[in-house]
Amino acid sequence: MILHIYTGTDNEVLRQVAKPIKQVTKQHLKLIKNMKETMISAHGLGLAAPQVGVGERLLIANFQYGKKVGEKYAHVALINPEIIDHSDEEVFGEEGCLSLPDVFAPVKRFTEITVKYLDEKGKEQVLRLADLNARIVQHEVDHLDGKLFVDYLDAGIIGKYEKELAEANQF
Repeated sequence: MILHIYTGTDNEVLRQVAKPIKQVTKQHLKLIKNMKETMISAHGLGLAAPQVGVGERLLIANFQYGKKVGEKYAHVALINPEIIDHSDEEVFGEEGCLSLPDVFAPVKRFTEITVKYLDEKGKEQVLRLADLNARIVQHEVDHLDGKLFVDYLDAGIIGKYEKELAEANQF
């Protein structure tokens, strides 16, 4: 089932800090399935539970592999993700967001991260991610903390996207 994606920089649903999941239930597995369908339908690289109105620490990442984005991918659910390590190196990369349609801007992120999380079976996993995969998880973990990528932009850059941000807030 395709879920409604909440939009807008001032949307209270998107600004709440998500709560940890204590135990993976059948309802969580159904939510994961629906979130994957929603992300694929919206052509997203990631989707966090708060974006579909669920205040729990769950995200779906569309991990990219190969030389071209989209060449191969895996839709992975990360429950209670925690970035436990990161590189010293940071780079700017253009980001967009399903919750801010038509807004794209450069955001500085770590080039590599290590993330600890629970998988769909409730088992602890650890992944070392680089480049786009690392960016996706950092972006989605921000959603779990009530942050949007535009929060990292300086006033000059935000002004450049004023029209798009205003349109995103009308939804």
